[in-house]
Amino acid sequence: MPTSFAQSGSAQLAAGAPALAPRAGGEAFLLVVDDEPNIRELLSASLRFSGFRVESAATGEEALAAIAVERPDLVVLDVMLPDLDGFTVVERLREQTRRQQIANPAGLAARPGRPRPADHLPVLFLTAKDGTEDKVHGLASGADDYVTKPFSLEELIARIRAILRRAGGPAEDGRLTVADLTLDPLAHEVTRDGRPISLSPTEFKLLHYLMANVGRVVSKAQILDHVWAYDFGGDLSIVESYISYLRRKLDSGPDHGPKLIHTVRGIGYALRRPPQQAQD
Repeated sequence: MPTSFAQSGSAQLAAGAPALAPRAGGEAFLLVVDDEPNIRELLSASLRFSGFRVESAATGEEALAAIAVERPDLVVLDVMLPDLDGFTVVERLREQTRRQQIANPAGLAARPGRPRPADHLPVLFLTAKDGTEDKVHGLASGADDYVTKPFSLEELIARIRAILRRAGGPAEDGRLTVADLTLDPLAHEVTRDGRPISLSPTEFKLLHYLMANVGRVVSKAQILDHVWAYDFGGDLSIVESYISYLRRKLDSGPDHGPKLIHTVRGIGYALRRPPQQAQD
């Protein structure tokens, strides 16, 4: 049975919705905009579980402000918001982009490592408005897709990934950098402050997952699901062992920089930027 989200969808996840396959490759950054806390929080959590980096907003103005601070790879946008409706948000976003193009044509060039032009921000409407006129209006306003509530979580994620593929997706080579730590998934190389660090395949997958979720606390169960894909029989102690292996290689010794891997007692682990970088 597909995972189905209604407007009061908390019961479905609590009842044990089927797990989704982890996303391979570099993460994409999504902004989820919905004024209903249950849907916003559950959808954000499910997308993070599927390997995306996610921020959220409850209003149209919050969404526009968030996009101005850090441009996401895709916006999942509710139409029925308390201040601006989703159609207006998209129209203002497109108009803002047009003004930026006129004022500074070079400023909207593709970001390093991004194959798509940065002047188009993909938007997927997620709404209870299921009339044909609403769908036509949404697509005509500049949205890339339109999904109605209640919806299948698996289908929504498939549509998100399809849009990202058409748009060029996240960084072409999937390279991740946190402080002086860099991971290159294509070359299967890790360096810290330019010095190569030798990792086993499992250590590499674990580090990739932590870096893809930089700044976020991930539980041992989440790590087990993403790194071992249930193949290890559910023994959470193996996560502790491999975190210890990574710390010895990344965070120990006088030659290494500030500590990056942190334990959040009773919850899990987080890879965090050093305080001076986090404030930049």
